[in-house]
Amino acid sequence: MSKKTIPFFNYPFVYNQYKEDVFPAMMKVVERGGFILQEELFEFEKEIAKFVGAKYAIGVANGTESMFIALLAAGIKPGDEVILASHTYIATAASAHFAGGLPVLVDCLPDHTIDPDSVKKAITSKTKFIMPTQLNGRVSNMDALQSIADEHGLTIIEDAAQALGAKFKGKCAGTFGLAGSVSLYPAKVLGCFGDGGLLFTNNDEMYVKMKQLRDHGRDDSGMVVTWGVNSRLDTLNAAVLLAKLRYYPKDMARRRSLAQIYQDRLGQIPQLHLPPAPNSDPNHYDIYQNYEIEADNRDALRIYLKENGVGTIIQWAGTPVHKFEKLGLPKITLPYTEKMFERCFLLPMNTSLADEDVHYICDQIEQFYKKG
Repeated sequence: MSKKTIPFFNYPFVYNQYKEDVFPAMMKVVERGGFILQEELFEFEKEIAKFVGAKYAIGVANGTESMFIALLAAGIKPGDEVILASHTYIATAASAHFAGGLPVLVDCLPDHTIDPDSVKKAITSKTKFIMPTQLNGRVSNMDALQSIADEHGLTIIEDAAQALGAKFKGKCAGTFGLAGSVSLYPAKVLGCFGDGGLLFTNNDEMYVKMKQLRDHGRDDSGMVVTWGVNSRLDTLNAAVLLAKLRYYPKDMARRRSLAQIYQDRLGQIPQLHLPPAPNSDPNHYDIYQNYEIEADNRDALRIYLKENGVGTIIQWAGTPVHKFEKLGLPKITLPYTEKMFERCFLLPMNTSLADEDVHYICDQIEQFYKKG
């Protein structure tokens, strides 16, 4: 078998894939000179809200600030506890911290989403928010989380950074809670050419507050009516996203087809634990932002894959949030998360991959375990 080179992510492909649509859209903005809060942004907000079934969408500067803005608009107060999974990017916890809240880290399930039982155990009199991360393109069990929130009077703010278009029982990620946050980072399924983020809400009051917060606290007349920040999705990136949005269903379907190849080829290897397969659960429509597996002898497997031209990564520098000791968080034990981080890593998953690329990756993994 000839050796292939398969990078973990092919950034030039992101531009070249749809450049015949993206480049003219960018040039239209450049030639007009309308870079901030212009028509392409408003059109993108309208179209993306329609796509996920939300009443409102707001484009912001990045996914971290979208969560921060959502918490502020929801009325977080100093010392309010925000429950979130430790298996998430530090941005989720940082948004709670900088909004004045206290991140409370909990465990995850075998599908790597937040564990509702762990959430229940973490609730105190100071708990005000649950912030589930819709991880790797899969939506958490939102029925269980909403039941917990209703029972204890808590507010759900979704971190749907990795899950635009993913569904639970036919409802899109980002539309379950009082507000939902999405990242538009270049490596996301729908990514721009730099940082970008989105907020979704079906609540009129939240929409007004979040829209003001992203733009220096200004209302539609330009009058400053509250304290705010500068967190606007620029028009140039909105034009890029608007051009790419028309291909988004195709891109989601492509990732699902790649995930099925991984499942078919690797699903019977006992040393591996794979994500849920496409169509394996009628309640879930996963978009496979990432393909995160657990593997015996993980580090040696990653070295073997690298030697054979396959790029892989471990999310979050291989460290769950509760293990970043210099952040001063309480010392806790999260059994599944800690065990998982000894075994987890990401295989390539993006639309630059051909079927034969995924088969090559699977061939290498099969050979590794056959060699013992």
